[in-house]
Amino acid sequence: MAEVNTDQGGSAKGGKHGKVRAKKASTHIDMTPMVDLAFLLLTFFMLTTTFSKPKTIEINMPVKDGEPTKVNNAVTILLSDKDRVFWYYGEFKPGETQLIKSDFSDNGIRKVLLDKNAVAHAEVMKLEEQLAKRQIADSTFKRLSVEAKSQKSALMVLIKTDDKAKYRNVIDILDELSIASVGKYAIVDIMKDEYDLMQNAN
Repeated sequence: MAEVNTDQGGSAKGGKHGKVRAKKASTHIDMTPMVDLAFLLLTFFMLTTTFSKPKTIEINMPVKDGEPTKVNNAVTILLSDKDRVFWYYGEFKPGETQLIKSDFSDNGIRKVLLDKNAVAHAEVMKLEEQLAKRQIADSTFKRLSVEAKSQKSALMVLIKTDDKAKYRNVIDILDELSIASVGKYAIVDIMKDEYDLMQNAN
């Protein structure tokens, strides 16, 4: 609190000529309550703030020296330089398989993934609606969505890149998989026949 000192600084009559000196008043502000308030506010905001949680991307990698990844109901996506995206469906057959050029637009590789994974995506969307209406718990939603994405009819995606592909494109394609509710995917090495076919593509 503010304090006011009213020390007269001398006799009320003082002076040779008998004049009354004016009273000197000085103020002193006690900053203790303000400091206490600042610390209380700081503590309040620290305790009530929700710290952002780091987001991670789950990547399924093939087992080394294990069985080769089966490509039944699978889409293989090939990434190269200049944001080029190619894909084909099913098993690669030299001399028969043709690459289809695409891009990262809404009508590009995303539409392909949504069409090929329509059943699983519809089930996940239905679960999200139930979660929004609080008809199911968050833990139940996570469990059921994982089951929907991993069912036998769900799409499998193989991601392959050449040495010119950008890291950003890999992240972009993983985002597209998440949007299309694709839960079965793996990043694998590109085959020489696929590489040659991609280099010759426009």
